[in-house]
Amino acid sequence: MSQLLSEVLDVTFRTLYISGLATVLSILWSLPAAYLLSFRQRAGLLEAVVESLVGIPTTLLGLLLFMLFSSSGILGFLKLLYTPQAILIGQSILVTPILISTSYRVLREVVSPYFELALSLGASKIQAMAMILRESVAGIIASIIMSFSRAVGELGVAMMVGGNIKGFTRVLTTAIALGVTRGEFEAAIILGVILLALTISTAIAVKVLMRLMRS
Repeated sequence: MSQLLSEVLDVTFRTLYISGLATVLSILWSLPAAYLLSFRQRAGLLEAVVESLVGIPTTLLGLLLFMLFSSSGILGFLKLLYTPQAILIGQSILVTPILISTSYRVLREVVSPYFELALSLGASKIQAMAMILRESVAGIIASIIMSFSRAVGELGVAMMVGGNIKGFTRVLTTAIALGVTRGEFEAAIILGVILLALTISTAIAVKVLMRLMRS
């Protein structure tokens, strides 16, 4: 039992670590992209492209990354295949469309009515931009939490480029899949409950933040 608990904690902490870093990495380019996109007068085509990528199959992304990271791939020299770094990169790419799309909608709702108004009242562009970010912060945080939840529940990328190696690349979703395959249903159920708890708590956090944003 103690060994099972140790493995559960190990997998859980690794999942939170990798998915958390993947979300932070995605923030570095997703939020600037969403911010710039929110100022475009005609962003319909770009918005459609980004939203279409939200539903990209994780197995397809995993396959593309596997081909890039394999020894015969373009990035094979980096030796990233079957490492936590490969999962991190894959998850950061996976959540990018979600983060851009949701953050864009939040920022757009603030930019349209307030940016020109702030300038007309004498605010500088920097002051107007700071005001937009301040008014959008709750919605942006909600977008980040949603993206983190998506990364935590991802399976295809983690399995294909991580390899599900015990003590190294095994995360909650791949551990559940392995447990079911082996018939180790007790461990799979425990891990499933933890994954469900993370997902529910994330959804609750998003609801609370959205309510605070509206109040």
